[in-house]
Amino acid sequence: MRLVDRLLQAWRIRMAEPWIRTGDRLLDVGCHDRVLIDRVRERLRSATGVDAIVTPEHDDHVELRRGRFPGDFRPEPGSFDCITALAVLEHVSARASFAAACHDALVPGGRVVLTVPHRFVDPIVGALVALRLADGMALEEHHGFDVAETVPLFERAGFRLTRAARFQLGLNHLFVFEKPAPERERP
Repeated sequence: MRLVDRLLQAWRIRMAEPWIRTGDRLLDVGCHDRVLIDRVRERLRSATGVDAIVTPEHDDHVELRRGRFPGDFRPEPGSFDCITALAVLEHVSARASFAAACHDALVPGGRVVLTVPHRFVDPIVGALVALRLADGMALEEHHGFDVAETVPLFERAGFRLTRAARFQLGLNHLFVFEKPAPERERP
């Protein structure tokens, strides 16, 4: 990754980090070089990273799995307290399945933390790549995603929006969704 890529990645991580709670079992979808996992590792119960290009590894605290979520990795229901997917959703072609799999994998009260770029980012990143200032990882896989689809997509999957914010001059978006706890039955 080039310097601009690393700076943008660090900014995304800073936006997401406050939403990862102490004691969480974290699933980081698109973990790439595991920077997010390493940054929050000490406060987590455990972390699993999934990415198509990661080198698999496992220790008593962190597991890295090569593949795609949910296609190659379908965890047991309720396996995680938090799922992060930073700059990932725009690369997913089956987004409804992705949102549903997130819902299944989380405990009630669990969170999905996403960053999603605005579609205007593509030509900007293309220019940065042409100038050799950024690598623009998998830019061709953005599938024409419109950030406005994010909230309805996750609400249809059963999530409640907790936080939405714009950053990076409005070209990137943070979304935090929570899986509601079931209503308690009355006696």
